[in-house]
Amino acid sequence: MSGGLAALLDDVAAMARIAAASVDDIGAAAGRASVKAAGVVVDDTAVTPRYVTGFTADRELPMIRKIALGSLRNKLLIILPAILVLSQFVPWALTPILMVGGVYLCFEGAEKIWEKVAGHHPEQTNQPAVVQGGDQEKTMVSGAIRTDFILSAEIMVISLNEVADEGLLSRAIILVVVGIAITALVYGVVALIVKMDDVGLHLSGRESGTARKVGLGLVQGMPKLLALLSTVGMVAMLWVGGHILLVGTDELGWHGPYALVHAVEEAVHGVPALGGVLAWLANTLVSAIIGLVVGAVVVAVLHLLPKRKKVAQH
Repeated sequence: MSGGLAALLDDVAAMARIAAASVDDIGAAAGRASVKAAGVVVDDTAVTPRYVTGFTADRELPMIRKIALGSLRNKLLIILPAILVLSQFVPWALTPILMVGGVYLCFEGAEKIWEKVAGHHPEQTNQPAVVQGGDQEKTMVSGAIRTDFILSAEIMVISLNEVADEGLLSRAIILVVVGIAITALVYGVVALIVKMDDVGLHLSGRESGTARKVGLGLVQGMPKLLALLSTVGMVAMLWVGGHILLVGTDELGWHGPYALVHAVEEAVHGVPALGGVLAWLANTLVSAIIGLVVGAVVVAVLHLLPKRKKVAQH
C-alpha cells in the first residue's frame, strides 16, 4: 500500500512539474507575443485618453472601464475565434493578413507625420468636444471601441504570428493571456494618465511647498507626456509596420530586401560590446524607413491625389 501511495505521489509530482513547465512555456510565449505587439500597444495607450477629454472627473474612470471591456470583447469574442480558425484551416492567409495590417500601421504613422509637417489636424469628429452628457458619453465610448478594434486586431494577429507553431489549444490559451494582459496594461496606464492631472491639482492645493511643486509638475508635465507617447507611438508604428512587411515579403519568396538587412546586421555584429545593439538598430532603422516609404505612398493615394483631382476639376 505504501509503495502504491509513493508511486501515486511520484506521478502527481511529475504531472505537477509538467503543468508548471507548460505554464512557464505559455507565459514565455505570451511574453514574446506581447513584445512583438509593443508598437501597437504604445499607440493604443496614446490614442485612448483623448476620448475622455472634456468630461467631468467622476465620469473619466467609468468611461475608461467601458472602453476596456469593449476592447476585451473585441479581442476575445470576435478577433480571437476568427484568427484561430484562419490559423487552423488556412494558415497561409496569416502572412498576407498581417502584411495588410502592417500597411495600415505604416499609413497611420506616416499620416501623423504628414499632419505635423503640413499643419493639418484630424477632423473634428475625431477630436471630442468639451461637452458632458449621457448621449455624448455613449458616442465617445462607441468611437473609442471602434478605433480599438483595428488596433486590437493588429495586436492579436501579430501575437498569433509569434506562436503559430503551437497547438490549437496552446495558441488559444496564449492569445487569451495576451489579450487580457495587454488590455489591463493599456487601460491601466490610460487610467493613470487621465487621473494624474487630478492628483496634481489636489497636491497643488496642499500647504506643503514640496507637495505644491510636485502637483504643479504633474499638471504641467502630463501634456508633455501625452505628446511624447504620441511621438513614440508614431515611430513604433512605422518600425513595427515596416518590419512586418520586411519579414512578410521574405516569407512569400522575395528574399532580397531581408537578405540585405541580414548582411548589414552581420557586418556590424562583430563590433566589440556594441555589436548586438548596432545590429538591432540597423534592423529597426531599415524597418522604419520601409514603413515611412510605404506609409507615405498610401497617404499620397488617400489624401493628396484626391485633392489634386478636385482642384483640377475646378
